Amino acid sequence: MPVTEQVLMFLHTIGHNVRFRVIAASFHRSIEISYRYFKIVLKAVLQLYRHVVRLPDNSTPPKIKNSRRFYPYFKDCVGAIDGTHVHASVPIEIQGRFRGRKGGTTQNVLAAISFDLRFTYMLAGWEGSAHDSRILNDALSRPRGLKIPEGKYYLGDASYGNRPRILSPYRSVRYHLKEFSDHPPENAKELFNLRHSSLRTTIERGFGVIKKHFRVLDAEPFWSFNTQVDVVLACGVIHNHIMGVDPNDPIMQAGTCETESSDRVQPSRREAIVESREWNNKRDEICQAMWADYIIRRHA
Repeated sequence: MPVTEQVLMFLHTIGHNVRFRVIAASFHRSIEISYRYFKIVLKAVLQLYRHVVRLPDNSTPPKIKNSRRFYPYFKDCVGAIDGTHVHASVPIEIQGRFRGRKGGTTQNVLAAISFDLRFTYMLAGWEGSAHDSRILNDALSRPRGLKIPEGKYYLGDASYGNRPRILSPYRSVRYHLKEFSDHPPENAKELFNLRHSSLRTTIERGFGVIKKHFRVLDAEPFWSFNTQVDVVLACGVIHNHIMGVDPNDPIMQAGTCETESSDRVQPSRREAIVESREWNNKRDEICQAMWADYIIRRHA
């Protein structure tokens, strides 16, 4: 079978969440052949992961450097991290662990995304009930896990805690953009949270884009769980390739944001949040500098 046909079958499967019997009929192949070449292409794509899903460099991202709202306050920020839930199909005896907040069985996928919407790290396979901070701890402890460049950091939400190289917002303070639409920030912490939230929309856009490109991520899977995990990573690889070839793809420009369920950032009741005093001080320094400049410009 020509390589181009193998790739087309694979992309059609993950792009449109098409069953192998449909692929077999569309390409005039048997179901067994369709599945076999799906696995072959999947393995080949995964071999590209370390070449395509890479850490950002040490330069200040243009999105920050070219904005008075973000520079110089977030000059050492290289992206944002968060988790997203992807439908999962698992044996009935372990479904309880995989039930996410909305009741369905999911895997909780951790991702780091740069401000040009490229994935710089992905960790799939955790059960839907797992707490975000637990998954992050796993990612940071793995030999080939999430490595954050020295002196740099990612933006995270409150569920991760304010810790070394993960800068989180102030809790119990207005945070989401919709809350500021009619009421501008009234103090330093609100201003910090507003700008933090504005930058973190990158991760929400990234998740929205990849789920639009690959419908398989937003539908009930029909293969083994190990394959489900591999498919998530493969989608990240192909997404990054598209960004390198055609960053102006209409779907890339139209990425949607996942909505938050609460109006204020609150600590989780399910797992204690450990915060770093050093990074709390760092956040306070950024916050005060940002507020001082904001007041000067507002009265200029």
